[in-house]
Amino acid sequence: MDWSDPTRQDSARGRAIRMSWSLLWLFFLTPVVHDLATGDYGPVRLAVGAFGLLVVVVCYVSLVFGGVGWFGLFGRVEGALRKALDSDRAQQVTCLVLWATAVALILTFDDAWLGLMVYVSVSVGAGLRFPRSMWAILGCVLSGLVLGVLLDAAGNDMLVLAFVTVLTGGLMIGVRRLLETLAELREAREIVAQLSANEERLRMARDLHDVLGHSLSLITLKSELAGRFLPGHVERAAEQVADIERVSRQALVDVREAVGGYRRPTFAVELAGARIAARAVGIELIQVPEQWPVCPDPEAEAVLAWALREAVTNTMRHSGARRCTVALVTGPVWSLDVTDDGRGAASREGNGLTGLRERFAAADGSIGVGVPEGGKGFRLTASVPVLPGKDGEGQIDPGANR
Repeated sequence: MDWSDPTRQDSARGRAIRMSWSLLWLFFLTPVVHDLATGDYGPVRLAVGAFGLLVVVVCYVSLVFGGVGWFGLFGRVEGALRKALDSDRAQQVTCLVLWATAVALILTFDDAWLGLMVYVSVSVGAGLRFPRSMWAILGCVLSGLVLGVLLDAAGNDMLVLAFVTVLTGGLMIGVRRLLETLAELREAREIVAQLSANEERLRMARDLHDVLGHSLSLITLKSELAGRFLPGHVERAAEQVADIERVSRQALVDVREAVGGYRRPTFAVELAGARIAARAVGIELIQVPEQWPVCPDPEAEAVLAWALREAVTNTMRHSGARRCTVALVTGPVWSLDVTDDGRGAASREGNGLTGLRERFAAADGSIGVGVPEGGKGFRLTASVPVLPGKDGEGQIDPGANR
């Protein structure tokens, strides 16, 4: 798994939250630091303890940040860590160094330092692949129990330590596997989108062949006949030329209809493009509901899809927003509502909104722009009637192209 995959880098806010959550666990080093500061240790042991804690913190941060996700907040430092831990072997060596340092510190000082095994468990859960991480966590538990016995630690404390070690390590295993699954799903989605595009190109080539093949063959045949009839049978040649004109006009109509059908946007395609664009610029895209129903009127869907494309494009390019909500309401009239928390609309409408108004006027619909209820950002509302007598109960996956 390539943890430097840019598709995993979402908004700066999300990266900061994950970083804060990871660093929050360092708070539980407070008892160890307090013991080191107030234990009246000599300068040598004090220096050894401080250096050992530094090694523990560096290994912990490197493994957790490398296993759970790189946060894109530390520039060259993060790049160096990512490069250093780019292989499973490097992560295994880091885990071994962390475990050995924790054991040495516990033996050097006293049972107050047994809590370091929790950090070792969290680190191996985040940094190693399953099932190797599971066996490493069990090793941390056994190490903590053996060290507790050697240092005459209280039995209740040892049981609590074993429970916390298993719990935190298992939690990190779950988080890592969840993020691995999400990364695989993103990769699978991109492959599916590419395959869908290839299939669409093949279908378009096949349809154009079916549309034009017969017409062009007929035009070729009529042209040969017209040539044979000239110059002796001008009237029969003229009939063939008239047939050529009629067939070519019909072929032109068929091509326009075919191309027009391919150019018609759909909800599935526009929502997929909106999610990709939102992830690229760090905007959280909220879709309501999570699955949109199949529109029984392709023309109405196309008009609303054009509005969705224009609104999302403006949000991604110009708004500076952190969140964008896309909502759809169905019924006799389908309504689309796109809102963001950005800087708001420009003083004058551009060509995009002008074109949308013309499209909705032609479809007996309406479109409006304004400010959301909170008084900040931009809101586009669009509605269009759906032709009656059609069933729209089917569901589509908005992440798949149709």
